[in-house]
Amino acid sequence: MKYCWGLFLSWLLAIPMSFAATLTAAQDPWPPFITGDPNMPGISVEVVTAAMKTQGYDVQFKVMPWARALDEVKNGRVDLLPATWYTKERTAFLRYSTPYIENELSFIKLVGNPFEYDGLASLQGKNVGIVRGYGYNSDFMTDKNFNRPESGDLVTNLKKLMSKRIDLTIEDKVVALSIMKEKGIPASQFAFTNNPLSRSPVHVTSGIANPNSQKYIDAYEKGIAAIQQNGTFDAILKKYGIK
Repeated sequence: MKYCWGLFLSWLLAIPMSFAATLTAAQDPWPPFITGDPNMPGISVEVVTAAMKTQGYDVQFKVMPWARALDEVKNGRVDLLPATWYTKERTAFLRYSTPYIENELSFIKLVGNPFEYDGLASLQGKNVGIVRGYGYNSDFMTDKNFNRPESGDLVTNLKKLMSKRIDLTIEDKVVALSIMKEKGIPASQFAFTNNPLSRSPVHVTSGIANPNSQKYIDAYEKGIAAIQQNGTFDAILKKYGIK
């Protein structure tokens, strides 16, 4: 019996074993980039999943408020943020990938409001609702001529806008329209400025506190190059109507 067990063990050890390591990623709902729909989980979810899979990693996604997700990655408790804007301040605690897509941040107003963004001076005296923890550009965040009341998400800001507690809010137009549709908020009540505040490249990031963060970013860089070359990246964008 011992001889048979020894033969079986030798045979088992001879079989090539290949198990994918599992990473964690977290982000707030941010359709069409991050959603809670398993059939359409979001552009960023699918891009990161496909890229990391080519390098032998599975990715387990957690949906949570942005400020919490940022803190979890910053402190190394979660491995990746799949969709991060660049700010100089964040480079102190995040490692950034090269960008894979770009957001255009436009101001959202109520229909009938004649406001058009024409530089920061045009925001004089206004209340502009922002999302807590988002990486808006530093000039926008430090200008003292208008107010920036914070909320936890865009939906709250849209409700504030409808009740006229704020004058404007700000978001990528594609993201805002997706959120409105998902939450049953009538897009017909809102309009977008023609001129954006900024264009923000989107990156994958990992917390410097995570001892494997550079390895994960390097793996992602190899993976994104692979899926861009084999057509998977373009197929994901087309699936979500971006390309």
